[in-house]
Amino acid sequence: MSMEVDAPLSLQPGAQSAATILCCNCGAPIDGTTSAGAMCYDCIKLTVDVSEGIQREATLHMCRDCDRWLSPPNQWLVAAPESRELLALCLRKLRGLSKVRIIDASFIWTEPHSRRIKVKVTIQQEAFEGTILQQTFEVEYVQAYQQCPDCAKSYTHNTWRAVVQVRQKVPHKRTFLYLEQLILKHSAHKDTINIKEVHDGIDFFFGQRNHAEKFVDFLKSVAPVNTKKSQELISMDIHTSTKSYKFSYSIELVPICKDDLVAIPIKLAKQIGNVNPLTICHRIGTSVNLIDPTTLQTADISTEIYWRAPFAPLTDVQDLVEFVVLDIEPLGTSKGRFSLAEATVARASDMGANDQTYYTRTHLGGVLHPGDSVMGYHLTGTNFNNPIFDALEEHKHYASTIPDVVLVKKFYARKKKSKSRNWRLKRMAKEESEMLPRKQDQERMERDFEMFLRDVEEDADLRAGLALYKAQQKQQAEKMDVAEAMDEESEDGDDEGPVIPIDQLLDEFEDMTMEDGE
Repeated sequence: MSMEVDAPLSLQPGAQSAATILCCNCGAPIDGTTSAGAMCYDCIKLTVDVSEGIQREATLHMCRDCDRWLSPPNQWLVAAPESRELLALCLRKLRGLSKVRIIDASFIWTEPHSRRIKVKVTIQQEAFEGTILQQTFEVEYVQAYQQCPDCAKSYTHNTWRAVVQVRQKVPHKRTFLYLEQLILKHSAHKDTINIKEVHDGIDFFFGQRNHAEKFVDFLKSVAPVNTKKSQELISMDIHTSTKSYKFSYSIELVPICKDDLVAIPIKLAKQIGNVNPLTICHRIGTSVNLIDPTTLQTADISTEIYWRAPFAPLTDVQDLVEFVVLDIEPLGTSKGRFSLAEATVARASDMGANDQTYYTRTHLGGVLHPGDSVMGYHLTGTNFNNPIFDALEEHKHYASTIPDVVLVKKFYARKKKSKSRNWRLKRMAKEESEMLPRKQDQERMERDFEMFLRDVEEDADLRAGLALYKAQQKQQAEKMDVAEAMDEESEDGDDEGPVIPIDQLLDEFEDMTMEDGE
């Protein structure tokens, strides 16, 4: 029996033996043909620092007003904590990092109030020929505060470059409140450096001209406005012919508001569809939307047509009178949410004093029932200093169509300020004038805001374009106050009025940083 034993690999014909040497540092056997510097890989890692020349400490500058970070030389970036943008900014701050290859970088958690940011960086670099080392090290950044130029300008006077002055010649602020909600919903005011409330409007200040023009375009897309532009020369360099201007944009809103009684010029009434000149404004959009309460005929007055020959409304919501519906008979004609009906009403102040009643046609046949209260305009015995209405009274045809009463909207008996609303509105942070408003002005502003809130509750079309938020009650005591208020209203027999469904409300009210509307 024979036994064959394989020869060692080094003894086989054609095989090449590797040159083995000892590491000069630790004495470990290594391949002498591939080793660099006669050292093993572990010793190379211990003796060679591929991160040499890369700084381990740096400073990041942040503006505490706008939370932006300085990217040298003069660029300010928006970056959230531990975001990719902030990590890229941290890596750009390190000198010598461009000479190596970055494999990985990540944040190390630090206390948020320590004003320290730590980043773990993994790099690769060729230490010797054919030897690539990978090393991980930490870099600590100190967070320092520095005010950015934009915030510095906001704290000084006369630094704005463009201003948009929004005005409306009406005795109430309902249109401004509606416009404010549209601006907040679309974040059209994000580029403003200051918002200042004045007596008859609001001023929006911008640092750049194109931001102001963008805001003016937004206003034109949501409301019928008239725009005027002016500019003022601030400085001029005669050597380079460089001029610096300040731009002012005057925006005038249409003085006609929702629920106003409007007397249209007879010539214009014939041009827009031969509508009855005595109409009610039921909506303000990009145009003025009117409805004839006696026929349900609607008409739209575009911005161009109105400002070609502007006119004021006949009377506004401050002159509304409460009526009580004694009898109502639907006529079967409807158009959208309006239904034509014949109603017999009496003034609420005349109930029990006399038997004076009024017979009229109304577009509220779908919501009114006998016994309901309704707000309307009492035209009998009322003198209007309006040449358009005087022309209607002198006209043979239109004089006979002027009704005694024009009903506008259903009235819900509620307390002055309801505490049981399940929704809230955002408010813009505006700079008030140096002088505090007078007591009567403050009461008027609160009354206008409460009237606007009631319009939002009662008009589904109006609140469809607004952002409503759930009212978050943080304390149990507030909930108890709401419950007590609801009990008191129910005991007094007051009508709560329309309630907005919970599915139409948003959940972001807790994150709001602006003033909330009660």
